[in-house]
Amino acid sequence: MVLDAVRRRRSVLVDAVRTRLWPVPAAGVVGAVIAGVGLPELDAALKEHLPSTVARYLFGGGADAARETLGAIATSLITVTSLTFSLTLVTLQLASSQYTPRLLRTFAADRFIQRTLALFLATFVYALTVLRTVRNSGDSGAEFVPQIAVTVAYLLAMASVLGLVLFLGHLVRQIRIETMLDHVTAETIGTAKRVLDLRDEASGAAPVPSPPAHRSVIEASSSGFLVGIEEQALCAAAVDAGAVVWVDRAVGSRLVGGVPAAFCWSHEPGTPLEERNLEKLRERVGRALHTGIERTAAQDIGHGLQQLTDVVVRALSPGINDPTTAVYGLNSCTAVLSELVSYQLGPRVVCDDDDEVRVVLMRPDLADLLDLVCTQPQHYGCQDPVFLGSMFSMLRELAWRTSVPQHRQAITDQLGRLQRTAAEQNFDLLERSHLDGLARDVTDALNREWTPTPAARFAG
Repeated sequence: MVLDAVRRRRSVLVDAVRTRLWPVPAAGVVGAVIAGVGLPELDAALKEHLPSTVARYLFGGGADAARETLGAIATSLITVTSLTFSLTLVTLQLASSQYTPRLLRTFAADRFIQRTLALFLATFVYALTVLRTVRNSGDSGAEFVPQIAVTVAYLLAMASVLGLVLFLGHLVRQIRIETMLDHVTAETIGTAKRVLDLRDEASGAAPVPSPPAHRSVIEASSSGFLVGIEEQALCAAAVDAGAVVWVDRAVGSRLVGGVPAAFCWSHEPGTPLEERNLEKLRERVGRALHTGIERTAAQDIGHGLQQLTDVVVRALSPGINDPTTAVYGLNSCTAVLSELVSYQLGPRVVCDDDDEVRVVLMRPDLADLLDLVCTQPQHYGCQDPVFLGSMFSMLRELAWRTSVPQHRQAITDQLGRLQRTAAEQNFDLLERSHLDGLARDVTDALNREWTPTPAARFAG
């Protein structure tokens, strides 16, 4: 459990660094300065000892030629870097306006873009740093041309040219909706693997207690989205106070400072918490609930589904009118939900060393996630029979993947809502017959039956 807590805390830190555009380029700049200072020193130390077979492959010009070469590299690379930044910003703007602003975080976390910017900036800074060490014979001593350092600058420039070509190809691929949906899907499944327990492993978990009538309120210490919870810190605080803590908000929920976010009560029934322990517990719980200005994928399993749903809803809007993209987005939601049914969804119970319940964390169950995926798309895409057919197919595939009674009930409830929505539309007989057949397929899947799809379903 301690290792899991350390792993989750590290994932929050890694996600915070990974989704920023500047850390990798900044590290590249620092490395370039170190190399720009160190390599000329190495040149000076090896100047008289370089074998001729090695020296002939190094830069062989004089001080003036070295200055021209380094100056040209520095000038061209700062121009290329500006172009790269501009293209990246245009891509971010396109993703924001065409798909959803929630995808900007995914673009900022793109390792290829970060490393390309690091290469360009590092080459520019390295060339400037080396340039300061080049001396003519009359400049306070003998002529000094750092052959190794200038040769490395040339190699970095060649790598930057190749990097620019690869960057342009990568950018074209990144703005494709299929690529973006795949990134979000993979990230969401990765979050589930990191923060959720497999259903088989959680079969012996402690039951979720119900909050008693006499409970104390714990208010949020700050406003924003709940982006992370320190489980072990909460458990330690509850043990020290002799209490049970119930966090009433799931990760990803919006918190308002001064508004209740959790409850607590004495671990011993009928014994009230001491006021001093209660105040200290409230303070420690407030510190264990981390808020931010935006949702992240570090612990939030619903964040990726929200991104995918936003893409679906945006594609269904009259201004964009792209039902194919909406269907693609719904397919990605299906892939994520099909993975999530393998994990223990719903509230999480954290026990102390004596296996006594100390913390209860709210987490969405399948019904909540299905509501997130289905409600808005169903509202905005209700007049498109192809899109409604994709929603029926999603329920069918989910029904086949799970045998958990709560999951099957959630699917049944969504099926009823979808059937009512389809019945209210002005579809022709052929479309209505097709949707009725898809609804029967969902029912068959719930009964562990999978019927073959007719070759031309709309024809009959």
